[in-house]
Amino acid sequence: MSKLPVIGISIGDLNSIAPEVVLKSLHDHRILDYCVPVIYASVKAINFWKKLLNLSDLQLNYIRSIDQVNHRKINLLSVWEEEVEIKPGESSELMGNYAFLALEAACTDVLSGQLQGLVTAPLNKNTVNRPDRPFSGHTEYLAERADAQSLMVLSNEDLRVALITGHIPISEVAGKLSIEGVKQKIKLFAKALKSDFGINHPKIGVLGLNPHAGDNGLLGKEELEILIPAIDSLSEDPGYLAMGPYPADGFFGSGQFKKFDGILAVYHDQGLIPFKSLAFHDGVNITCGLPFVRTSPDHGTAYTIAGKNQANPESFRNALFSAIDLIAQRRRSEEIGANPLPMTPLKRERFRIDF
Repeated sequence: MSKLPVIGISIGDLNSIAPEVVLKSLHDHRILDYCVPVIYASVKAINFWKKLLNLSDLQLNYIRSIDQVNHRKINLLSVWEEEVEIKPGESSELMGNYAFLALEAACTDVLSGQLQGLVTAPLNKNTVNRPDRPFSGHTEYLAERADAQSLMVLSNEDLRVALITGHIPISEVAGKLSIEGVKQKIKLFAKALKSDFGINHPKIGVLGLNPHAGDNGLLGKEELEILIPAIDSLSEDPGYLAMGPYPADGFFGSGQFKKFDGILAVYHDQGLIPFKSLAFHDGVNITCGLPFVRTSPDHGTAYTIAGKNQANPESFRNALFSAIDLIAQRRRSEEIGANPLPMTPLKRERFRIDF
């Protein structure tokens, strides 16, 4: 049996670019030199997209359960049998239901240990969310299923940005902050930088909530009352080197972020806008703190180009390679202990294929 990691891929929204970036990323079978991919979807849905994208030569091994996986092939695990009418570019609750079924099945298998990692293709949170099935995002769903404290980290080879708060309205951000909560996020981030990236003594820059980081209380008290006390309380612990809070605009505008191993943003757009401005096509979303590796591309459903064979698979391909890297890095960290070697990413350029 192959010792390569078995990685599940939840198909995401079938009306979006999700199936396109998945299939384009797997079209080069050299990926089988590095992992065993398992797509969670249905045969009929994937055949629809193969035909639309002119990928009829992409060979898949059809299975009904994870214990049937072929370690020498790209596998397609059929989560449902019925035919689904796919309408590229159209947002619908029906597609949200199927995206959730694929995610649910993949999550079950990764939690059982039959997958070593999970890569999630984009879905539409609005179509997945229902009164009987609250859903605010992959990160929150996976953390709840795993009963774990999680941390959203956006990463490329040069930049790592994590979030104190995730998918919540901006009006609720300040109320969600606490000294203990911020300390917990700093600790989670430091642990992830050590175990997942092999950085033994990570230096973390924490951003402020308010303009000019509160301007010494003139523009808001959260820095003085929450962020600074949280950072200061960790200063005596040699395992955590956190500094700040820094005004976000100057921090990124001046290039100061380059001096840190990781940046901890207070809320979603504060971290993701600069990250995507600097690393849109090669960025990867990583959920740290879970008992398994989970990554995803850093883009959404892109309905406007769905079905037009225009989607760039680079971010999804990077997410897949990052999952492989992270699995290997965690194994090294467990074997070596307190002083793991830094991550050495796979040579992804060999898979840069133009479609």
